[in-house]
Amino acid sequence: MNSLWLSENLNKKNYESLDKNISTDVCIIGAGIFGLTCGYYLSKAGLKVTVVDKSDVARKTTGHTTAKITSQHGLFYTYLVDTYGEQFAKDYLFANEEAIENIKNIIDTENIKCDFERQSNFVYTTDKSEVNKIKKEVDCVNAIGFPANFVTKTGLPFEIAGAVQFKNQAQFNPIKYINGLCDYIIKNNGEIYTNTTVYDVKKEGNNFSTLTVGGTIQSKYVILASHYPFINFPGMYFFKMYQSSSYVIGVDTKKTLFNGMYITASEPTYSFRTAYYNGKRILLLGGLAHKTGTPVTYEQSYGALENYAKQLYPNCEILFRWDTRDCITLDKIPYIGPFSNTMDNFYVGTGFNKWGMTTSNVAANIVCDMILGKHNKYAYVFDSTRVNPIKNRTEVKNMLTESVNSLAIKKFKDSNVDFDDIPNNSGGIIDINNQKVGIYKDTSRKYFCC
Repeated sequence: MNSLWLSENLNKKNYESLDKNISTDVCIIGAGIFGLTCGYYLSKAGLKVTVVDKSDVARKTTGHTTAKITSQHGLFYTYLVDTYGEQFAKDYLFANEEAIENIKNIIDTENIKCDFERQSNFVYTTDKSEVNKIKKEVDCVNAIGFPANFVTKTGLPFEIAGAVQFKNQAQFNPIKYINGLCDYIIKNNGEIYTNTTVYDVKKEGNNFSTLTVGGTIQSKYVILASHYPFINFPGMYFFKMYQSSSYVIGVDTKKTLFNGMYITASEPTYSFRTAYYNGKRILLLGGLAHKTGTPVTYEQSYGALENYAKQLYPNCEILFRWDTRDCITLDKIPYIGPFSNTMDNFYVGTGFNKWGMTTSNVAANIVCDMILGKHNKYAYVFDSTRVNPIKNRTEVKNMLTESVNSLAIKKFKDSNVDFDDIPNNSGGIIDINNQKVGIYKDTSRKYFCC
């Protein structure tokens, strides 16, 4: 079943596939919210942009999000302060706060009707043993200069033990918003090509050749805005992230709904927000994330969400079901900036860790500032070429263990990949049962996957 956004708000325009060789200033690979936000800003700056996507506009992660626009990414700031210090955590927070205002400014400037609403966001718990953790997060966020609140009352249809509240966050309809970005890009002589698969990017002198089945795009700059970076080297992003799947249902509760956006402080994750459908508010209930590739039954995914919805609203009706996949970085911070230190004018934004509505705007501003020769004070936080000691060793171990258990090497052997052809100290991405899997072979010919 399609998401609410894609069912109700299909793109107004049908874009053509690329069938010729063209030249442009900036080639953007991927027509999701990050790529199209880059296209918007660069078009506004006077550059000619060309956006290509192997599918249609916003048909992947952007079209399957819960579409919360927030700087509150779980109980995250205690982790950031403990790991990187107060200034780093503050810059991460205010980069995302500025992104919320940037999105609102785009909506107002271009008069985009996309159901944008200011809402408070809450990270909550029903477990009294977690209240101290909630209060610690509030103190941490206040200490770095943002007014978070500890509350025990919300609009949820059940009692909570405590929550962190961020005011003046937002929610919207992402496809309506994307349609507005597309309109602006086209109006400013940009081009958008769909059903156009890019299979390689080559550096030729001072320019790039982006190779598609239908034609070649010559450009000075390339932005890799695909959900999962499909170009393996020298970036090796396949070895620095994993994918996480989660689920959403759209529910007619038959009752008046709450204000606010909510997510649990710990697993199992449940996410709540409201949205408009056929002129009335419905509930979007999501969560139950797991590493992509792990076998999950209906009862563990949609079935669990539906049962929970019926516990809260016995007479409810399930209107929509959809799932999404997100790229999760090992240190929980997106990769934004140069694709590699060895490739000038080639940029990437990935690993948005389930918060892509906000961090996509952060990413677009950082990358566009780099292209336009401007300083961005937040770029260092998201440095895409960072090579830091991995502090989250447990996460790395779990990622490799679970990946090997769920997608064993014997399954790889059943694929069409000739493993003897993979050079030592090298790797790549293969598809197994429609799952993208990163494979790496070390210098001793041992294989690793993620």
